[in-house]
Amino acid sequence: MTDATRILLDENEIPTHWYNVIADLPSPPAPPLGPDGKPATPEQMGAIFPGAILEQEMSAERWIAIPEEVREIYKLWRPAPLVRAVRLERALGTPAKIFFKYEGVSPAGSHKPNSAVPQAYYNRQAGIKRLTTETGAGQWGSSIAFAGQMFGLEVRVYMVKVSYHQKPYRRLMMQTWGAEVFASPSEMTQTGREALARDPDNQGSLGLAISEAVEEAAGRADTNYTLGSVLNHVVLHQSIIGLEARKQFDRIGLYPDVIFAPCGGGSSFGGIAFPFLADKAAGDRRARNLRCVAVEPTSCPTLTKGQYAYDFGDASGFTPMMKMYTLGHDFMPPGIHAGGLRYHGDSPLVSQLCHEGLIEAVAVPQLATFEAGVLFARNEGIIPAPEACHAIRATIDEALRCKESGEPKTLLFNLTGHGHFDMSSYDRYFSGELENYDYPAEAVARSLAHLPKVG
Repeated sequence: MTDATRILLDENEIPTHWYNVIADLPSPPAPPLGPDGKPATPEQMGAIFPGAILEQEMSAERWIAIPEEVREIYKLWRPAPLVRAVRLERALGTPAKIFFKYEGVSPAGSHKPNSAVPQAYYNRQAGIKRLTTETGAGQWGSSIAFAGQMFGLEVRVYMVKVSYHQKPYRRLMMQTWGAEVFASPSEMTQTGREALARDPDNQGSLGLAISEAVEEAAGRADTNYTLGSVLNHVVLHQSIIGLEARKQFDRIGLYPDVIFAPCGGGSSFGGIAFPFLADKAAGDRRARNLRCVAVEPTSCPTLTKGQYAYDFGDASGFTPMMKMYTLGHDFMPPGIHAGGLRYHGDSPLVSQLCHEGLIEAVAVPQLATFEAGVLFARNEGIIPAPEACHAIRATIDEALRCKESGEPKTLLFNLTGHGHFDMSSYDRYFSGELENYDYPAEAVARSLAHLPKVG
């Protein structure tokens, strides 16, 4: 079976449980802190999340059951295929075997519904009527709009303004699924109004959009907040990607040597990498030398240039403080086209593993990612989302190193979504309007100077 190019699972092989990496961490994760610097209480978190989500956020259980109603909706697109990129291998002349897990088969065209569906389910179970959220490139907003429709919930999305204008078709997807969409910063919230008063041309950030969504959710008893990345429960839900991939590799008698995934908030990286790290923690000899590499943009280099410290998850300090790699909560990234990778922080779990040297992180420039995405599309047919192009770039670089060394490594990357609604980004790339941008160290230092003082 090692020559198979498309490895598929049956519906009855959709995992029945999500995997929680907290159970296998060398040391327990640092707790989120409230405004008083003490561990946040369930009551503080419960203002915007249902109880079942909070239980998952705090759980140290290794396996958490997937509700049957969620698995039934997953069947609309899962299990997702594992594909060997044979044509890309030939184009590169590499002895490496390149595989990708293709998450673009979901209704929203990305991996995000893996968490949107259970979040909507648990909120409906708690009697919640409305959901608020933020979105960057629009994949998460599309996904929660779809999931809200599945469970009869109203959805309001605050979309980062630069993406709102760059990606109108993602906004239209959200509206097709019944969601309201506002460009953030907006006039809908106190946070948005204050940001616009300071800078009427504010292009927005994920941190700012989170502030708007959290402010609204905290102010209404019928409304909860949903988040598409970063928090433990989101990474938990995304573990279905890696769990399926493990089954698929078992089917063909192979195992990855290196795993790559784009990393903004950390959900797609954790989703594909953590189940394989479970093998490493269990002493599986196949995983002994496994490398897991998070790939981020040089313009928003959270893991590679940020500081490992407590910081707010949003721009205004509404959220609890989390121990993570951060560029500072008031960091304002440039309007790069990988909108899903423009977050100032990162998953506390991904951050902890990176800080402890159990995973790696690299940053790649914007032009090189589009070059990789075009090469992939011309060989494999799928036009990748700009976020996914980061993982493709790093995978290609590794495959070329294998070409030099002659090592026949098995490489796996997470193709988190298709780029059908990101073609304006490709248009700018082809017309020469895109440029590389390394975020200045002095600007990062200015932002980090505003980190909250803890302890």
